[in-house]
Amino acid sequence: MRRADRLFQIVQILRHRRLTTAKQLAERLEVSSRTIYRDIQDLCLSGIPIEGEAGVGYLLRQEVNVPPLMFNEQELEAIQVGMRMVQAQGGHELASAAKQAMIKVEAVLPERLKAYQSLMFAPDFYSDGQLFSFLDLLRRTAREREYILLSYQDVKQNASERQVRPLALYYWQGVWTLLAWCELRGDFRNFRIDRMSGVLPLASHFPHAPGQEMPDYIAMMQEQHGEC
Repeated sequence: MRRADRLFQIVQILRHRRLTTAKQLAERLEVSSRTIYRDIQDLCLSGIPIEGEAGVGYLLRQEVNVPPLMFNEQELEAIQVGMRMVQAQGGHELASAAKQAMIKVEAVLPERLKAYQSLMFAPDFYSDGQLFSFLDLLRRTAREREYILLSYQDVKQNASERQVRPLALYYWQGVWTLLAWCELRGDFRNFRIDRMSGVLPLASHFPHAPGQEMPDYIAMMQEQHGEC
């Protein structure tokens, strides 16, 4: 990482944390604590209002707006690949948003990067239009915490209808999965979206419930399988 990039990252980290030690910064940025001490000193000398001391931690005394640095080739490639994957697998709404976002990114690129193109692609030749529609609907209902009625077929091709609380969407092993709290089972369940035949919003919103939220599911998985 270039030193200018590292200084920018230090400011961004301090903006989002109340107190951060040099050790934490060093581990995050993969440098020595001594390097962090020098960087903090240089940032202070340049006028960035950092408060703190070695062995205690650092924080920003006030909000600081630092103009973003330009992407390097690897960062640009990461953005291109991510946008292509969203366009191919993220649903109609996010596919459109990804295209618009990439246009904005390309508009501010310097000449040396304008022609740069990643050779990693995510073709959408086999995208399922119904699955895309379900993704858009599930994203919205999870965000708005709205109950839905799922028409679903399990791995044994048994059909059922479930009233669930949609919590989050996960893409793993090439499949989109809905994490939900199932009212029938009274427990967390994962539903493959390619096995859904219907998704009906119920115009009723579910409250926050301890033990039934996404962080509770993540904590349960970490307890069962260890930290990722």
